[in-house]
Amino acid sequence: MELLHRQQQRRTTSVQWPEDIDRRLNILVRAAAAAGERTSRAELLAALVAAADTQPDQLARLLHDYRRLPESALADDENREDLPRVLPPGPRRTASA
Repeated sequence: MELLHRQQQRRTTSVQWPEDIDRRLNILVRAAAAAGERTSRAELLAALVAAADTQPDQLARLLHDYRRLPESALADDENREDLPRVLPPGPRRTASA
C-alpha cells in the first residue's frame, strides 16, 4: 500500500499570510517535536489540509472564525519556552578546527 505522504508527485506552493500565522506554524512544529514527532512546516501544513473538513458549512465557519481573530490573538505564541527549539532545514555550519 502506498502512503500519501510518500507520493512522488509533488507541488510547490507559495503562501503569503500574516507574520503571526507564520510564527504559529513554527510553534506547531515545535509542539509536534515536544510530542516526539520529527516533522517539517511543509509536512505539518499537508497534514492540516488533509484533515480539514470539506463540508461547505464547516469550512465557511472556519474562515469566519479566522477572519474575526483580533490582531493580538496569537501574541502568546511569541515566548513558548515550554516547547523545544527546532532547527530550520538546510545545511548546517560546522565549527572550524
